[in-house]
Amino acid sequence: MLRLITLRRAIRLALVTMLFIALGSVRAADLDPKAINIHLPKDIKWVANAGGSEQAILTGDPSKPGLYIVLTKWLPHKNSRPHSHPNDRFITVLKGTWWVNTGSNYDPDGMKPVPVGSYVVHYGGQAHYDGAKDEEVILEIVGMGPATSTSAERK
Repeated sequence: MLRLITLRRAIRLALVTMLFIALGSVRAADLDPKAINIHLPKDIKWVANAGGSEQAILTGDPSKPGLYIVLTKWLPHKNSRPHSHPNDRFITVLKGTWWVNTGSNYDPDGMKPVPVGSYVVHYGGQAHYDGAKDEEVILEIVGMGPATSTSAERK
């Protein structure tokens, strides 16, 4: 008798679980586009930049005033030269180890590693340079435009 009750409970639990899974997949397929906008990685448009990086604009326009969010991809063995931006930039390392340094003297051997998951602030008007060593690096950068870059290299 006890075995029969336990079997019935197991069957009911399995049926309820399958019902929730089925309802969840129907609900995911019927998301309201006025409430959510999803871009899968395969749909993100990357544009190559000079210097060995690529950029994907997620929201806003970095060339205009206002909030922007971009992804920056550094290809292996590529990095920037010393430069600064007029506004603070808020950066999260999404993939790889990002290499950074500060100042106007370009010293790639002095670059410091910033591991995946790290959060960094580049302060406006301060000289820095950054990039990748042996692996691809992807950063999420949030800032207020216009996001110009001014060379700060001492030659």
